Amino acid sequence: MKNYLVEFIGTFFLVFVIGLSGNPLAIGAILMVMVYMGGHVSGAHYNPAVTLAVLMRGKIKMNDALVYIVVQIIGAMVAAFTVYKIMGHTFAPAPAAGINILKPLLIEAAFTFALASVVLNVATSKNTAGNSFYGLAIGFTVLAGAIAGGPISGGAFNPAVGTGPILIDALCGHHSMQYLWIYLVGPFAGGAIAAMVFKFLNPDDL
Repeated sequence: MKNYLVEFIGTFFLVFVIGLSGNPLAIGAILMVMVYMGGHVSGAHYNPAVTLAVLMRGKIKMNDALVYIVVQIIGAMVAAFTVYKIMGHTFAPAPAAGINILKPLLIEAAFTFALASVVLNVATSKNTAGNSFYGLAIGFTVLAGAIAGGPISGGAFNPAVGTGPILIDALCGHHSMQYLWIYLVGPFAGGAIAAMVFKFLNPDDL
């Protein structure tokens, strides 16, 4: 139960900061500190695509992974609703206007692949066990992705970051649901590929 609570808290604050600021530096910073906060309890996934990668890696059980994903999405929804009550408006990721839809899909997949790869290598590998830089590495990966890919895809790299705000936005009568599939297909594909690449590159670490 403690690990589920940590996943809720970490995802809540990640989405809360995204909704309040949208600033890549703030987003990377809150993810970094939340990873340090909860890494020793839950693994600090805060991202269903990362949970999928860790599941495929064999470092979490299926039942726990499913609960993690549900809790992460709930945390994201609560954060999005809280931002709505504070700011008076909703927010939701969306691709750049007029862009070919394959471009944001590729961006979401690519940077989620990078994020999940970093998590697997710095937080689950026996070769980097006990390091003190895992939070920095994970936070800076999201910071780089938000700066480089955010203007194209909306910069979610996380199905919870996509789903929570979009559902709250849709409940308020807006039309962001049309983009939800991008923030599910892209990140989950990126996380799955990251797990397969990790297992190929680290056969002695499984």
